[in-house]
Amino acid sequence: MSKTISAFTLNHLALSVKDLNTSIGFYKELFDLQEITNRTEIEGIRWLSLGEGKELHLISVVKDSVSINKAVHFAFTTQDFDVFFTKLQNMKLDYSDWPGNSGKINIRADGVKQIYFQDPDGYWLEVNSVGDVQDA
Repeated sequence: MSKTISAFTLNHLALSVKDLNTSIGFYKELFDLQEITNRTEIEGIRWLSLGEGKELHLISVVKDSVSINKAVHFAFTTQDFDVFFTKLQNMKLDYSDWPGNSGKINIRADGVKQIYFQDPDGYWLEVNSVGDVQDA
């Protein structure tokens, strides 16, 4: 008889970064993330809390190249999309819709707003308004 595995939940995301301080600053400033203790105690790795026990690990010790395209991204949801959008503009960060039209917001068929942009290492990020759309 085989044993059943319990459900999986997301624990953390890990990104390979070139400049640890630049990447930490970017995520802390843009998303107001709090730095937490790096329990590995390995120099060149820093952790940020994503809330609800989830973490973002930024790692500068691996020097292998990373292939990045827009389909490889992670998404943040906010119920304050317009406030976040203003912050993004104030930071003068380039953004686009899904097809890649610069300076445009993507609006899905269900009314969810989405914008796409890159962090200092070229990783694609999405911020959307999931949960902020009113039922018709």
